[in-house]
Amino acid sequence: MDMTNGPLLGKLVRFAIPLGLSGILQLLFNAADIVVVGRFAGSGALAAVGSTGALINLIVNLFIGLSVGTNVLAAQYYGAGNRKDLQETVHTSVLTSLIFGVVLLVIGISLADPLLALMGTPEEVLPQASLYMRIFFLGMPASMLYNFGAAILRAVGDTKRPLYFLLLSGVVNVVLNLFFVIVLHMDVAGVATATVISQAISAGLVVWCLVKVKGDYNLDLKKLRIYKDKLLGMTKIGLPAGIQGASFAISNVLIQSSINSFGAVAMAGNTAASNIEGFVSTAMDAFSQAALSFTAQNLGAGKTKRLSRILWLCLSLVAGTGLLLGVGGYLLAPQLLGIYSSDPEVISFGIQRMQVVCVMQCIGGLMGTFVGTLRGMGASMVPMVITISCVCGFRIVWILTVFAALPTLGVLYASYPITWGLAAVLEALCYLVVKRRVVRKRQAAAAGIK
Repeated sequence: MDMTNGPLLGKLVRFAIPLGLSGILQLLFNAADIVVVGRFAGSGALAAVGSTGALINLIVNLFIGLSVGTNVLAAQYYGAGNRKDLQETVHTSVLTSLIFGVVLLVIGISLADPLLALMGTPEEVLPQASLYMRIFFLGMPASMLYNFGAAILRAVGDTKRPLYFLLLSGVVNVVLNLFFVIVLHMDVAGVATATVISQAISAGLVVWCLVKVKGDYNLDLKKLRIYKDKLLGMTKIGLPAGIQGASFAISNVLIQSSINSFGAVAMAGNTAASNIEGFVSTAMDAFSQAALSFTAQNLGAGKTKRLSRILWLCLSLVAGTGLLLGVGGYLLAPQLLGIYSSDPEVISFGIQRMQVVCVMQCIGGLMGTFVGTLRGMGASMVPMVITISCVCGFRIVWILTVFAALPTLGVLYASYPITWGLAAVLEALCYLVVKRRVVRKRQAAAAGIK
């Protein structure tokens, strides 16, 4: 997709829809796990799978963030028509993803028990949660490979093929979930194994795509190597994004630890509700990703006048999507939560979360769009600092003060929209400053060439 010429709205939507569906399919991996164990293995197994989510994100997000660096770097080189640098970025990214995957595998397997215990995971849940986490991390090399490969495809405007790959692997995941749990009675081990297999399939397909493609972003497995300048470029943009993701996860781990104090049934309700909310945030995130890729390509091509329109269109699309799906999800909460569990108490706890967090998801989407735009312009440190300060820092203060004084789930969940809104306002102000600086730099470079 040529993001640098022609009308923007139609291209943004065409880019975002397959990307959103891809994200939803990835969520379905976890949703299938949760639905199957909740229905066929009980609320204890459901709590075990759910209790690992925040911890897994904490460990993984730092490395996944570097794929953002791949996206921005590849999009800028593609927009500028720089074949050599694009090729070096592709090969550096693929090899880096494999190395990170192996590192994550070792970390996840070796630290599962102590980290879950540190979070205050109840003793009746801990053995199953630890087993799920150790098996899940066996799939990390494949997961990293898929995420970095898909980032390359998004950078050049291809969001359809990652969708097709996830559709196939998602079907496999659901079928294997049912087989392992219902037929073989493997419970949490079964759903974790099914997820690992499906991740391997999606990774294999994205590598096959990059090898077979004829464009400038073709992958030659014999030429895999790490180019120092490309790794540094990816790290400059991606490491702050990873730290930002990790800071989100740290605050969510603290929130999860607080939820754990309410018992296994509250954990199960929170797990089901947060999974439903994930579909809302993923749908919005597709437009945040579009803001990143479109901004990066247009900046690479020197089309700085299109940046403001890209931002405003993405903000409008995100807000509309978040309000429609967030409010709709809450109105259908009893029915949606009933898919995950038939336990009325679990459903009641899930509704408590959704009436606060799900309804206000659009605020988080606005924050994410400013983040994507800033990263697309190469300013990745700014959103990182804001996120650590507002989301992580403020939530910790909230838990230690407001929640400590009023220890209810409603007060705990209120920390989400409050921190999203605070971060969105600060990032909007930073966007104005960064855009002015970037435009001046481009204008000065153009004047020098002339």
